[in-house]
Amino acid sequence: MKILTNLNAWQAWRNSISLEHSVGLVPTMGALHAGHRSLISRCRRENDRCVVSLFVNPTQFNDQSDLENYPSTFDADRKLCEAEGVDAIFFPQYDDLYPDHYRYRVSEDDVSRLLCGAHRPGHFDGVLSVVMKLLNLARPQRAYFGEKDWQQLQLVKGMVDAFFMPVTIVGCPTVRETDQLALSSRNLRLSQDHRKKAAGFPRLLATPAPAEDVARLLEADGFEVDYVQDFNGRRCAAIHCGGVRLIDNRPLSVGDGR
Repeated sequence: MKILTNLNAWQAWRNSISLEHSVGLVPTMGALHAGHRSLISRCRRENDRCVVSLFVNPTQFNDQSDLENYPSTFDADRKLCEAEGVDAIFFPQYDDLYPDHYRYRVSEDDVSRLLCGAHRPGHFDGVLSVVMKLLNLARPQRAYFGEKDWQQLQLVKGMVDAFFMPVTIVGCPTVRETDQLALSSRNLRLSQDHRKKAAGFPRLLATPAPAEDVARLLEADGFEVDYVQDFNGRRCAAIHCGGVRLIDNRPLSVGDGR
């Protein structure tokens, strides 16, 4: 497995791959868990070469303390990638991806303003900008994203379509703990008590009731609720538990009060 820490090394490796070989990309911010493992496993099965990017992207953080508290677990991430048969890790620095210091960026003027976008100004500009950069550098046939970040997945698909980018965006099912809490790097920041409490989030989100009723149930259970909204065939929600922001979604069904 190659660990490529600068653009020159990355481009030399990428250019060495024959056009006959397919490349799959799993873009991540590190702190890898079983959810990322499932993306990597699928990427490995469906492509001749599997690449994982590890880059904590500062432009998508609207809260500086959130960026500062993001876990850094490179050694564990490297071992997971190696165990999964990853061909190359792309581990760039800020100046590699932002030589313009973020003067140029990708913006979307509709879906990015809803849900998480309404509570995290500028977040999706940062997400879309870094994803476009990574796709341009990796030139993959396929790129893999988890369905837990449903809004992000829709925006990335829309960007790829809008700019005629030659890549298929593959959405992969959310991986959950045994108590159904969606796996997330943010879960590492929950105290033991708040981790137990967080199990109520997916349980209440599955309540067959209108979205506004589910929001009230979450608040009554002690969560600070950013939103519970139905969007694009999903019920999406974001809450705060012990100061940690968690998101989740599930498919809408007849019993959801729609």
